Amino acid sequence: MIYVCITTRNHAATIGLLLWKIRQVFAEDPREYQLIVLDDGSTDDTPDVLERYQPSLPLTTFHRDHPQGDAASVEELLRFTVSRSDRPKRDCAVTLRGGFDVSPSVLPELIRRFESGADVVVGEAVELAHSGFGRLVRRAAPYLLRPGLNLPGVHDPLSGVCLTRLVTVQRALRDRNGHFLESHGISARAELLARMATHARQVVAVPLGPSNIRSDVGEKERSLEIALELFRAGRRLHVPAPKVPIERTL
Repeated sequence: MIYVCITTRNHAATIGLLLWKIRQVFAEDPREYQLIVLDDGSTDDTPDVLERYQPSLPLTTFHRDHPQGDAASVEELLRFTVSRSDRPKRDCAVTLRGGFDVSPSVLPELIRRFESGADVVVGEAVELAHSGFGRLVRRAAPYLLRPGLNLPGVHDPLSGVCLTRLVTVQRALRDRNGHFLESHGISARAELLARMATHARQVVAVPLGPSNIRSDVGEKERSLEIALELFRAGRRLHVPAPKVPIERTL
C-alpha cells in the first residue's frame, strides 16, 4: 500500500486538482494506494472541496478546528499510516503539500526507487524559481543546518517531498518514544528526513525536473527568516548522520 499523506490549510483552489492528478497517476500505473489528508484549520472552502472528492477517491480526511502547523500535521499523518498498515516492510508513505507546489507526476519515480529497495527517497527541488537570494538560501540549506542535521549527499532537504518505508517510520518513532519532530517551521522538513535517514538501509535522492515544480509564492520575502531558522535548527538539534551513503540519481 502506498499512503499519500497531504497536509493542507486554505488550499481550496488547489487541493481538488492535486487529488485528481494523483488519481490520474495511479490510473496510468495501477498500484494500491490511499490518500490521507489533514486539513490544519482551514478557514476557506477546503473542507467542502475535500468532502466533494470523498465518494470518488480512496480518501481519508482529518480536520482540525485550530491550526497546529505543518510539522505537527506531517507527524500525525505518519503515525496514522503506521497504525493502519499491517505490512510496514512493504508499505510506504509519501508526503506532499496541498498547495500543489510539486506535481504528482513525480510519484512514479519515487515509487520505482522504493520498489528497487530504497527505504527513503527524497525529492529535490533545489532549482525552484525563487529570487536570487531565495535560491541561494535554498542551496545553502545543507550547510546552514550543520552540525545538528548532517545529510551528506542531499542537496535539498527542504522540498517536503519524501517517500519512506513504514518500517523505517516505526523505527524512528520507537527511537523518539512516539514523537520525533522538535522543529515547527520549514526546518522540520529537514529534521523529518534526517530522522528517517538515520534508520534507513538505503537512501536515494531524486531531482525533480522544472516541469514538476511551481514557485513557492511569498518565499522571496521570507528568505532571510528561513535562513535564520535553519541556522538555529542546526545548532539546537542533534540527529545522527545516516549510517549509509546517500545515493543520487542522474
